[in-house]
Amino acid sequence: MTNSPENNQAGGQPAMHRPPIVSPRAWEAARQALLVKEKAQTRARDALAAERRRMPWMAVEQTYAFEGPAGKMSLLDLFEDRRQLILYRAFFEPGVFGWPEQACRGCSMVADQVAHPAHLNARDTTLAFASRAPQADIARLKARMGWTMPWYTITDGFDADFGVDQWHGHNVFFRDGARVFRTYFINNRGDEAMGSTWSYLDATPLGRQETWEDSPAGYPQDPPYKWWNWHDRYTAEARPDPNWVKVSNAEEAAFRKLGAGPKA
Repeated sequence: MTNSPENNQAGGQPAMHRPPIVSPRAWEAARQALLVKEKAQTRARDALAAERRRMPWMAVEQTYAFEGPAGKMSLLDLFEDRRQLILYRAFFEPGVFGWPEQACRGCSMVADQVAHPAHLNARDTTLAFASRAPQADIARLKARMGWTMPWYTITDGFDADFGVDQWHGHNVFFRDGARVFRTYFINNRGDEAMGSTWSYLDATPLGRQETWEDSPAGYPQDPPYKWWNWHDRYTAEARPDPNWVKVSNAEEAAFRKLGAGPKA
């Protein structure tokens, strides 16, 4: 076992003190020891998401107005007839560094991380961005950067009312008919973890909607893995696909045998 500093110093940087170099057996033992802590962190994250699903809701009483590609839209319209909406306030407007060619660098990194929205849509959830830039500038930026998420223009005091007038953040809403409720808010370093289908769903009041989750009674839930699909096939195939059910059942059984399933 060795533990010596790197001899070569590139660019005048201090020597890098590397971790010990060990045998494959010792490396695997170290990985297994750390895996115990990683699993504990995963279970703690699951428990936190379960607590989030029991957060009280705040009724949104005011009607907010946005501009979209087709014209004026309300906050209710942004749901696209789904029950859940995750709305990220991205800084793209006069005064932002890079305007008008670029949006905020941090917000642009968030946009680059966004997973394909079809998986969220399959869970009755819409993801959208909102800024104060006009729609023409938003369309130009999206086309150049290859972004496809819905992106709306804020036209009133929505950003100030929901904590995103001076900084970025994800507001989560739930729609019950014509009524809208604010259910959660993520900002600051919390935004760093957003982007995956799972991080978005864990922020919503309904969660991933899988049977292993600890959710209040009456919440929609399906068996894990069964609702998954290719992003271009959700509306083309009946769910769950019987062949995929067989495959996912076998995979789930193997994961549980190894202690790696959803409840492991």
